[in-house]
Amino acid sequence: MATREELAFIKAARAGESKAQLALGSRYLHGGNGLPRSNGTAFYWLRRAAQQGVDDAWMMIGRNIPYEQVKDLSAPTEAAVWYEKAFHAGVAQAGLTFARLVLDNAGQFDGNSHARAIGALSFLAGQGDHQAQWLLAQQMQRAGQGEGGASERLKAAMPEGGFRLEERLIAEAAHAGVEQAQYALLDKAWSRSDYDAFANGAAPLAARLRERNAAAIAQMERDVDVTSAVSLSAEEATLLLRFAQWGLHERQPDPDEAGRLLELAALAGNVEARYELGLLCAKMDHDGNRVFMDQGLANFKKAISWLTLAGDGGSASAWHTLARIYSRSIYSQRNLNVALQYLERAADMGLVEAQYEFAQISWRNRRDDKFNDVRALYWWQKAAEQGDQNAKQALEDFAPRPKADNWAVAAMAQLSDKLRNANPFLSARVELAATFGLTKAEALLIDVKNADYGHCLVVDICDYYARSKRRLVTIATEAQRSTLNRICRLFGDVDCSFSGMEGNYRQRQYRLKTLFPETA
Repeated sequence: MATREELAFIKAARAGESKAQLALGSRYLHGGNGLPRSNGTAFYWLRRAAQQGVDDAWMMIGRNIPYEQVKDLSAPTEAAVWYEKAFHAGVAQAGLTFARLVLDNAGQFDGNSHARAIGALSFLAGQGDHQAQWLLAQQMQRAGQGEGGASERLKAAMPEGGFRLEERLIAEAAHAGVEQAQYALLDKAWSRSDYDAFANGAAPLAARLRERNAAAIAQMERDVDVTSAVSLSAEEATLLLRFAQWGLHERQPDPDEAGRLLELAALAGNVEARYELGLLCAKMDHDGNRVFMDQGLANFKKAISWLTLAGDGGSASAWHTLARIYSRSIYSQRNLNVALQYLERAADMGLVEAQYEFAQISWRNRRDDKFNDVRALYWWQKAAEQGDQNAKQALEDFAPRPKADNWAVAAMAQLSDKLRNANPFLSARVELAATFGLTKAEALLIDVKNADYGHCLVVDICDYYARSKRRLVTIATEAQRSTLNRICRLFGDVDCSFSGMEGNYRQRQYRLKTLFPETA
């Protein structure tokens, strides 16, 4: 309960007396004498005193109220003024808070404020403040990656050659024990494939994470659900994933240890860890080969569970691996239909290996479904777009060959506007033949409006011309696509069968020979 003295201070502070507000804020900072310790209440009174120009008020704010609290207690533009003043008055930690208020709320400050914030960080980093070193390195990274106003202002505020200091600053902060800097340093080592440096730095952090989650690991070994017991951030889960991946590629890998690390990361929600754990449980590598066969049997039930979670989380490789598992006789629940569904799902998600593999399977089974050849061509095209050489080679057999039949080229040379207007359908068929290399029979008998499948032209006149064979022609260019669209619009309401306005095959042949005698 507040004493009479405190009650008098509260009354005077409420009346607007700045000295009473300062004294009351100071007492709430330290507590005692009937008043609880409360940084929030202390800031409220110190803020009111600072607004009246009391220097000691913003000095106390800068010295005692950290960034994590002030960001929720005041507008950044207001608080930044006090912290900057405190920093210039010699309160080092106030400079750190000032910089964070400005840089974390960049849109609310002008270029001069940005420059002063970077200057404060640079000064503190030069004085050996490891938090400032880490924050300055972060700003260098953001400025180097971004474009536009905020990044340009940050670049302009950097000291000359400052970007070359980024790694040194991160390293110094990491060696001083700033955990975020340690993770950033390890991320850089992993990105440049410096696995020895990564392993040396990751080992103590991984051991610390294992110790923190020791209870969860003990329960995992008894196959108990421990999802809620795992305490890992996203970057910590990534560290365990990479450390496990490194361990599995060592000369003497320990799959059990790697499995525990991967399961921790997987339980924390890391999709790649779920995929890697599924592979490890199935004793498969990324190419589908069997591994670690001398260390027990594969656990397909557990593998499928983790791979399904990874697939649902967006991993196309997980669906591809599931397709491989379901297609193998070693798995007791082998199911080729399920394997094909998972393979198509991986292909839909853009995995080039799955696209080519699904195309090959569809082509081999083209007699089971008359649309399998169309499906195969589609996925070959998708794989080829991503640079798959085998797919590009497969597509060569389906490329248009406009000069294969000179009759269409010769007919196009005679095609005038008068002829187009008088015989639009025959003219369109001649143009289609010249564009896609059709024979006379194919050009005259193709059902134009049903032949277009978007990515290819299906040339199938077997019902009218027994000597022909169904074949596909890829639509490879914008010009081919434009020509086909125009011709399809022309035939949109036309019956292309022998009962339609174009007549039977003999009538179409006669009309072609009459109008284009050079094609006879």
